[in-house]
Amino acid sequence: MLGAYPFLALEWLAVTGNDWNMRSVVPDDAVSTREIDTTVPHIARIYDYWLGGKDNFAVDREAGRRAAEANPALFEGVRGNRAFLARSVRYLAGEAGITQFLDLGTGIPAANNTHEVAHAAAPGSHVVYVDNDPIVLAHARALLTGVDGETAYLDADVRDTAAVLHAAARTLDFSRPVGVMMIAVLHCVSDEDDPWKIVREVMGAVPSGSYLALTHPSGDFNPATAAAMLAQVNKTMPQKITFRPRAEVLRFFDGLDFVEPGLVRVPEWRPDSAADTANPAEVWGGVARKP
Repeated sequence: MLGAYPFLALEWLAVTGNDWNMRSVVPDDAVSTREIDTTVPHIARIYDYWLGGKDNFAVDREAGRRAAEANPALFEGVRGNRAFLARSVRYLAGEAGITQFLDLGTGIPAANNTHEVAHAAAPGSHVVYVDNDPIVLAHARALLTGVDGETAYLDADVRDTAAVLHAAARTLDFSRPVGVMMIAVLHCVSDEDDPWKIVREVMGAVPSGSYLALTHPSGDFNPATAAAMLAQVNKTMPQKITFRPRAEVLRFFDGLDFVEPGLVRVPEWRPDSAADTANPAEVWGGVARKP
């Protein structure tokens, strides 16, 4: 989901497809000019494998399988995290009145994407997805079609917040509240890159009444299996991931007002059923409003 690409610039080319209104800020041939490395695992494709998707390669499946061997609850857990995304967007669009969403580190499109849930609750919602894996770009163009409202895809690095916000402003009105989605992305940002600063800068750019929905995997729940899984993933992938304790995840919400029940294990955030609550996801999650 992360990585810097040198062609990214602030002039942002807006490219419109034939019969759909998703826009991209890169030329149509960008995917062909950037090779997709099938020899190195990538977290977006590994996550797709864990979700049961088909947009991954043998190297991603092998890395994902080894991680799941270390933590057998992983497959169910990533689905629990995905279910949190749907519930939080449904809350924001249905109860909180949010009709604009900025989804950072979106990953390969799957079921119950942000725009699908938002449009079901609030038709005409505007959604901007941000990611920078070339395979994500390819599938975003292919799958995010025929949508209600306006949905855009930005090929950008979430660490470059100024560029992301500049481009997102082509689709979103930052004078009105925005739902910022950071679902399982900040563990891909090292402490050296200061993920807390990323959140501060993004939330600083949106007005009062905006919301942050954020999830982050943690070793708090089962330290031994979490450490074993982390070691497996980081051994095979150039992008290193970091699990953080609850106190560090809580810092992402500094200055914001939590929606009940606050920062909890994601299956416990406004579950739809007992099956939701029973999910073994080892992930902290919460939704908070900017006062």
